[in-house]
Amino acid sequence: MTTRAGRPVELRHTLRDADRRAIAALVEATGMFSAAEVEIAAELVDERLERGADCDYRFAVAEIEERVVGYACFGPIPCTVSSYDVYWIAVDPTEQGRGVGRRLLADVEKRVVDLGGTRIYVDTSGRDAYAPTRAFYERMGYKRAAALTDFYAPGDAKIVYVKPV
Repeated sequence: MTTRAGRPVELRHTLRDADRRAIAALVEATGMFSAAEVEIAAELVDERLERGADCDYRFAVAEIEERVVGYACFGPIPCTVSSYDVYWIAVDPTEQGRGVGRRLLADVEKRVVDLGGTRIYVDTSGRDAYAPTRAFYERMGYKRAAALTDFYAPGDAKIVYVKPV
């Protein structure tokens, strides 16, 4: 895959120490997440770096010329047999709409199947600002399974999507 500018997008599954800062900056640059959420994204990177294969958080990192332009974090849902969560997927605003998110999510789906997963869940916000995010998941074949009113804050529902894989 290449961007519109013809630069190749590479995916990798192994995290590097520099990814903590790069992923935090990427999540912040989207303008969609609070400072606390940015810190949580960075903490999940730390946990994977510290625990390695013993950590259930798995990552896909998209790079263009060694610059992180997107990432996804996913893992098994505790106490389920074969269900997985996509905890994070974010793409640099300058690269959005160019297939990076689709490629990351397709990679996650393939890896979940390879791990024996049968269903993938994604939680997102019901705020108007998240309408493009919800449309993205729907285009990728995810079905809205639930809406929890006022979950994140008054007027901000939690929307849950699911896709059998």
